[in-house]
Amino acid sequence: MSHANATLTPRTRLRLARLIVDDGWTYSAAATMFMVAPRTAKKWADRYRAQGPAGMPDRSSRPRTSPNRTCPVMVRKIVRLRWRHRLGPIQIAGRLGIAASTVHAVLVRCRINRLSRIDRVTGEPLRRYEHDRPGSLIHVDVTKFGNIPDGGGWRYVGKQQGLRNRAATDTDRRKGRVRGPRLGTAFVHTVIDDHSRVAYAEIHADEKAATAIGVLERAAAWFADRGVTVERVLSDNGSAYRSHAWRGACTSLGIVHKRTRPYRPQTNGKIERFHRTLADGWAYARFYESTDARNERLPQWLHFYNQHRAHSALGGRPPVTRLTNLPGHHT
Repeated sequence: MSHANATLTPRTRLRLARLIVDDGWTYSAAATMFMVAPRTAKKWADRYRAQGPAGMPDRSSRPRTSPNRTCPVMVRKIVRLRWRHRLGPIQIAGRLGIAASTVHAVLVRCRINRLSRIDRVTGEPLRRYEHDRPGSLIHVDVTKFGNIPDGGGWRYVGKQQGLRNRAATDTDRRKGRVRGPRLGTAFVHTVIDDHSRVAYAEIHADEKAATAIGVLERAAAWFADRGVTVERVLSDNGSAYRSHAWRGACTSLGIVHKRTRPYRPQTNGKIERFHRTLADGWAYARFYESTDARNERLPQWLHFYNQHRAHSALGGRPPVTRLTNLPGHHT
């Protein structure tokens, strides 16, 4: 539809109709003034007489009846095959004996034309949620990265050189020549706010309950320094989050603890997606000569993620812009 000030938009049609009906102009004279056909002028004048200003907007071009529209029974069959078997339009059309274009039209109308919008486990359309304010819910989890041997890991130096670097690093550590954590796994404890997507992370050598509790306490204080009060925390069913110590820590902090359903990581999907961003943007983004070099880079990357990185779920704005109580950010 054209903009409201263009020729023969609702506003101009009303002027044309009023000249004819209220001021007594002829159809030809009014049509000449507005550079339209007399028949067009008569149409809008008749609508003005019948409906007044409400009759000036465009009417829907949708027909009153659609005899050839796919019947509800067939629509249910198409949707059932899509949900239960995740079939494409051609496969569904072959099973039901109808045109693939018809199947595609039904899938678009039901908003399940993309498999990414359907839950892989249940087959139901994805239900996305977002809490309405910062601190209403935070997600916590742990992701793991292999420690990097001195000289670099296999991803950048190749598998043969990576194995030699690993063997040399392990030998030096056993002989006491190198201090620090031995090669193994780095456990990155992550916390992300559901509303703003602001993230907090720490690197540790384990994922035990005491470590997870310490991360939660420091994360709650970190958010509090930014004017955010943590109310709820969502975690998976890891042993640290099922412990009595974790429950007691949440109670002492005044935080309500919630856990995801077993085997349903998509419930905690925001932090799972953050882990992928963390891996691409920090852990594997560049060559690191050692684990310490990678660890030193994490605070810088977190600052970039929170303060500068455009987030697609936030309309291309960085997460910090949703912490409206920060200086310089107001609703």
